[in-house]
Amino acid sequence: MAKKCVYCNSAIADDSVVDVCEKCGIMVWGEKMFKAIKDSMNNARNKGDLFQGSVCETAMDGGYRDIIK
Repeated sequence: MAKKCVYCNSAIADDSVVDVCEKCGIMVWGEKMFKAIKDSMNNARNKGDLFQGSVCETAMDGGYRDIIK
């Protein structure tokens, strides 16, 4: 499934850490801030801190279930 920009629906790389194309990201946050956001998200992914879509799976493995009770 190809990823698309949440603002303009243009195609973006499947391995992109943000769901926004370059053009829209710069228009929304400005060039420097968008670069900082992407750098921060890439660093988090490289460290293993960014697991999109796996929060529920991890939570149901028992790690968070005990905390919630």
